[in-house]
Parts: sequence; structure tokens; C-alpha cells
Amino acid sequence: MTNQEICRFLEENTEEEFQVFTTRLIPGTDPILGVRIPTLRKLAKQIAKEDWRSYLKEASDETYEEIILQGFVLGYVKGDVEEILSYAAVFVPKIHDWSVNDGFCNSFSIARKHRETVWEFLMSYQQSPREFEQRMVAVMLMNHFLVEEYIDAVFLAWEGLQHEGYYCRMGVAWGIATAYVKFPQKTREYLLHSQLEDITYNMAMKKLRESNRVTPEEKGRLFCR
Repeated sequence: MTNQEICRFLEENTEEEFQVFTTRLIPGTDPILGVRIPTLRKLAKQIAKEDWRSYLKEASDETYEEIILQGFVLGYVKGDVEEILSYAAVFVPKIHDWSVNDGFCNSFSIARKHRETVWEFLMSYQQSPREFEQRMVAVMLMNHFLVEEYIDAVFLAWEGLQHEGYYCRMGVAWGIATAYVKFPQKTREYLLHSQLEDITYNMAMKKLRESNRVTPEEKGRLFCR
């Protein structure tokens, strides 16, 4: 599909009420047209089967939908991991909000097949001054690296994300809460000795107390600083 065809498709699938809803949900991001996420994912899967390289090189960045679409395409394409990461490196600076970030991270399943290579890619953003680049690291680790052989390294990597922005801290807190469900004992032990800042630590406690996947007994063991 050409960029012109994609823009026409987005315009045809715009919903005014959904645009208002999404704008309220994601304040301060790129202009929002109001196209639903399942529609964007379906389009991304189609593009991923075609000439996705040309698409990513020429894709427009004018709206929220055009940007998140690129993230979805990167998640669906098949090919050499190093090549895909080279396109991802161009995409990552375009992330301006939590929705684009989390949609991209959730879709990027190639990370599970090439964890070592993708880990190195992610660690290059660990000290980034950009809040959403650090959140990208936090959420990618949560989505694709909560496995036995990486869990200890993930805890340390989360500690290394020091951006003071709310979305970075919440990304780390969300990750810790998810890790607790998968590795409760390891996560409890980590939290006892963690070097997390108090704000991030307490955000994680709040996420755990709100979780339906943590028993009341386990919640009783949690404490804020």
C-alpha cells in the first residue's frame, strides 16, 4: 500500500466519538484521528506481508494512528532481527505517549526468539534522557523477558532506569507487579533489598494491591516505604 492509500484508509475508518474518547485518554500526544486499534492492527498485518521496508521508510508521522501503525508493522514483520532492529531504532524516537509505546512493545514478539540481541538493543536506551525511550525498555522487558534465565537481570535493568517522569516510573512499577505474579518469591526477595526510588517502589506496591492476580494474603505482606 502507498502512503496515500494508507492515509485514505485511515480517513475512511475515522470515528468522531472515538476520536474524542482517545484524545481524553492520551492527552498531549500527536493529533488523533479516531481509528480503533483492531483496525490498525489488521492494516499493519497486511502491510507486513507486502513491501514493509518501503512503507517504513516513507511512512507519515503526522498523526497518532500513523505512528502507532509503524510500531505494529515492526511487530508483525518477519526477517533478520538485526535489520528489523535497525528500523526499530528509527521508530523509537517517534514514541510520544504511553499508548504508542505499549502497543509497539506488546507487538514486538521477535524479541522472544532473539532475546540476547534484543537485550543489547534495549540496553542502549537505558540511560536515554527521553522518558518514553526508558519506558520502552521497561515495558519490553516486562513483555518479553520475564523468564527464569533473565529475571535477575531484568530487576537490575529496571533499577537502572532513572528517568523521573511518571510514565517511566509507572512502566517499571507495572513490570515489577507483573514479575510478582510470575515469580512471587524472587520478586519478594528482590523488593526486600532493591535500590528503587521510593516513588517507583510505592507505585509498584499500589499496582500489586490493585491486582486481581495477587491473593489477599500476599497483599498483606506488601508494604510501602
